Amino acid sequence: MLDKEFLNIRCRLLDLAATLDRVERADGPSDTPQRRLIGEAISLLGGSGTDRAERVQMLFSLPYDPQWRTK
Repeated sequence: MLDKEFLNIRCRLLDLAATLDRVERADGPSDTPQRRLIGEAISLLGGSGTDRAERVQMLFSLPYDPQWRTK
């Protein structure tokens, strides 16, 4: 599996690294909720388990509102 996906993963990681470099070089506040979420997501990716995608998705998701239909 890894042999098949290695180049694709490498490409995505390089793209992410370049994007993070551009964000760091940009003007603006360095401590924002968006940057904190990105940092948390990167930490999740460095962990182990088979549910990293789910944990990252939940990090960026709003809490469930059982009254969503009435709003």
